[in-house]
Amino acid sequence: MNAEAPHRAKLTVLIALFAALVIAALALGGRRVDEVVLGLPSVSGGRATLAVIAAAAVVCAIWLPVRLGRAGRCRARRRALEASVRGQVSCGIRTRMLVADLNELRVDEPHPIRLAARYSIVVDELGVAFWNGGRRPRRAVFFPWREVRNIRADSMVIGGTLVSVLVLRVRRGGTSVELPIVFSAPRPGAYALGDAPFFALVRSWKALHREALRAEGIEPPPVTGAIPVIRPGAAFAGVR
Repeated sequence: MNAEAPHRAKLTVLIALFAALVIAALALGGRRVDEVVLGLPSVSGGRATLAVIAAAAVVCAIWLPVRLGRAGRCRARRRALEASVRGQVSCGIRTRMLVADLNELRVDEPHPIRLAARYSIVVDELGVAFWNGGRRPRRAVFFPWREVRNIRADSMVIGGTLVSVLVLRVRRGGTSVELPIVFSAPRPGAYALGDAPFFALVRSWKALHREALRAEGIEPPPVTGAIPVIRPGAAFAGVR
């Protein structure tokens, strides 16, 4: 049995109970709400507005616990990984493109590769590993450094927003694929990691890659130019 199944079952039951309570409260308090609405000044479409507000409340009541549960699992997985591995632990944002590209590289995996909405990535002297799960992390896929051909910074549009992307080019079983990795920003309210922290992470991955290849006696790829870090105000310094 999946070790995370009991946790998921409990979370599902809690969400269902919470949603049922909200719906019951709206149903039982419907008459009182009608009295309050009737006592208010006449407004066109008042009942329709009330219905929309009620529907939004139900959606929020279901959505919020799900998001909180997902964030809790991500934190638990990160703590478990940091306590058991020696490498760098980062949080990635799942994209359809990444999952499709990962499955192009399947060789020995009996099932399709899946990623959590917020998965974890561990890089160490051995390679790059993608992890799912919660308190008991499960490795989804692993790429040793000798299979990594190149690491570069790029950008892509997600939901109308331009985000920074680390592109990991991997060759396995005669197939070469570029994996676009979007890192989650640790700051509350932010979406993707960017600016100086993102480029520092790219440089760190590049350094680990080169060191690992040298340790195996493999010629590392040519050194690319330094990634510029543009600080606020520097972009306009020469426009005068």
